[in-house]
Order: sequence, then C-alpha cells, then structure tokens
Amino acid sequence: MDYRALITSEDNKTFINSIEKRNITDLPNNDTLIKVKYSSLNYKDALSASGNKGVTRNYPHTPGIDAAGIIEETSGNVFKPGDEVIVTGYDMGMNTFGGFGEYIKVPQEWIVKKPDNLSLSESMAFGTAGLTAGLCLRKLLAHGLKPEDGDVFVSGVTGGVGIIALMLFKKLGFNVTAITGKLDQEEFLKNLGANQVIDRNTLDLDLISPLQKPIYSGGIDAVGGKILANLICSTSQRAAIACCGMVGGLSLDTSIFPFILRGLSLFGIDSAESLIDVKKEIWSNFSSSWKLENIDENIKNISLDELPNEIEKILKGNQIGRVRIVYD
Repeated sequence: MDYRALITSEDNKTFINSIEKRNITDLPNNDTLIKVKYSSLNYKDALSASGNKGVTRNYPHTPGIDAAGIIEETSGNVFKPGDEVIVTGYDMGMNTFGGFGEYIKVPQEWIVKKPDNLSLSESMAFGTAGLTAGLCLRKLLAHGLKPEDGDVFVSGVTGGVGIIALMLFKKLGFNVTAITGKLDQEEFLKNLGANQVIDRNTLDLDLISPLQKPIYSGGIDAVGGKILANLICSTSQRAAIACCGMVGGLSLDTSIFPFILRGLSLFGIDSAESLIDVKKEIWSNFSSSWKLENIDENIKNISLDELPNEIEKILKGNQIGRVRIVYD
C-alpha cells in the first residue's frame, strides 16, 4: 500500500525536502501500524529536515516527532485496530520514520491511548511542545509551587512550548511574566494570559549580578544561555525553574548563590524519553484539570504539501505559535 510522506534526502552534502510516495513496506519492522491523521511541527523536526546529524543519522528520512491517528494493524497485546492513539518522542522522527508521513510503524511501548475528552486534532495542538510544557508544570507543582507564592515567568514565550506554558500557568491561576524578543506580539501574549511582557534583551547579557532582586517564585525556561543564567539569580526563596530549551546557548554561566542562599531548584526536562506512564498522566491532565478550551485558536493548520515552507520559516526564527499538519 502506497502513502505520501515528506522525505529529507542528502545529495552531495545538501539536504532536500520533497513530498514523495512510499510503500508501507518501507516502514520499520515494528509491531503497530498507525494511520496518521494529524502531526505537528517542532524545532527538532526542522533540524532533522535540514540534515542535522545530531538528530538524524541516516538519510533519506521522514521527520516528525509527533503523530496522532488510528491503529490499523498490530501484533502487540495492548491496543487493537480502530484505537485512537498519540505518539510523541522516543526515536520516532529521529531515526525511525516519523509523523510527516501518512503512516507510521512503531513499538506499542511508545503509544498512548487518546483520552476520551480530548480529540485527535486537539492532541496535536499540544504535541511535543505541549507535552514538554506539561512536564515542566508537573515538576514545578510537585515541588510545591502555588499561585500565592508570587509571580512566575515563561521565556521563549512565542514558541510552541512557551505559548502552552503561558496558557497552562494562567489556567491554574498564576501571575505570569512573558519574556520575548518579539515585542510586537505583546497584545497577543496578554490575550493568552500574560500579566506583563518584558524584552528578553534585558536578560540576554553577561551575568548582571550573582544575586539579583528576588522577583520570581518559579518559571519555565525554553531558551537557556544568558537569559536562564540571569533568571536563576532573580528568584525568590525556595523557587523552582524547569528548563527545557537551548536556543539561547548550550552553556550556563551563572552563580551558585541562588542555590545555596535561596534554596533554588533547577529541573531539567526531557520530554522525548519520559516514562510512558508519565506521558499518559500529562495527556490525561490535558483532557481534564488542565484542559485548554481555546487550544485550537492559535493553531495554523497546513497540508503535507505546505510543510517544507513552514520548516524554512521555523529555521529562520519566524514562526509564531503552533503548526498542525492535517492529513486527508
């Protein structure tokens, strides 16, 4: 059976993206075949589609670390044909053909059954970005963070993780500062729930001071680098930060003072390799206590044929919000 997919091919060290026909016999020999109904675009997908060997080793390849669809066949004992399911992370879209194709074939251990009060399309409005934001929030809440503790921040707030983190914080009653380099999006961010919006350039500096004025009781950082270094030093007593991004840089040159004088906790979040039971918990929350009724309002729906242009856009830093791929 043939299907359509985005294929990233290498030609003399140049990487080309095209929509091609494949056959399901080209898929890996895993136990569960899923017809993909929706996927979403993440920065990691764009890296894979541009030939980043740190993400994908071998080409030709189909990126796509997210997929939501319907099981067509399975030799496993957990799911059955017709089940609506979600797959995010693990090796899918990295070195296993991913959600930028109309079919995927993955191990049952990577699959979450879609909660009843969440549609397949809504699940890909969240995608890995939403899952990552949810994992960050889960870690902060488990630490004991509460709205009455004080202001929280979200950095990289116009990206996929940042937007959903902002919406989740607001849903749970927090006062949120949005940190962004796109100040023309201030009204958009305030409509999503930001109480204030500040310019990231005020933080994207060499360490301002090893112990700065305590402003934040916690936050979600999707940037890293100098911005995170200064945010660490701007936290209050027993604050907590969840870190999940590195677009601001791979190194972290900060101060030990907030950790030993204020008891700061810094949590690293890796959504791809999270335990499947933890992923199930987050998806269950998205269908119940963390349900965002307006999750679809800021999603751009595209077809598979439009995907190469959107990949170029995200690589150039021009994407605002989430992009969802809709299959026929």
